[in-house]
Amino acid sequence: MTGAPWVCGSGEPRARARSGLVIGMYSEKVMKHFADPQNVGVIEDPDGVGQVGNPTCGDIMRMFIKVAGDRVSDIKFQTFGCGAAIATSSVCTEMAKGKTLDECMEITRDMVADELDGLPKQKLHCSNLAADALHAAIEDYRGKADPDSN
Repeated sequence: MTGAPWVCGSGEPRARARSGLVIGMYSEKVMKHFADPQNVGVIEDPDGVGQVGNPTCGDIMRMFIKVAGDRVSDIKFQTFGCGAAIATSSVCTEMAKGKTLDECMEITRDMVADELDGLPKQKLHCSNLAADALHAAIEDYRGKADPDSN
């Protein structure tokens, strides 16, 4: 495929896609989740909401969860950021859906990056933001469920 490279955040050139293969800095999984992110949106009347941001790059993530029987029954996200931020948000929601809250709290930035077959070093903070937003949503839920625990 010819044309401009993928552009992310500050405008540096990124990976080019050709014949379904991603050449360059991003894996095919990153490109898939960027091009077709899963669980995008807002949950009306969520049980928990987590919002995090990185002032250096300007990425902001918000995750919404619904909890049933100590499991994440539904999860949605809104992300303002680069392609890696969108991809990590998408894959993190897929990793969390259906899991117990404790299992979700064990999801780390490395796990998110590994699920995407890796991220460029300068984009690892995106996976950190996704895991942090998930953890913040769970902490918000737990704080509402047990206000004395704060």
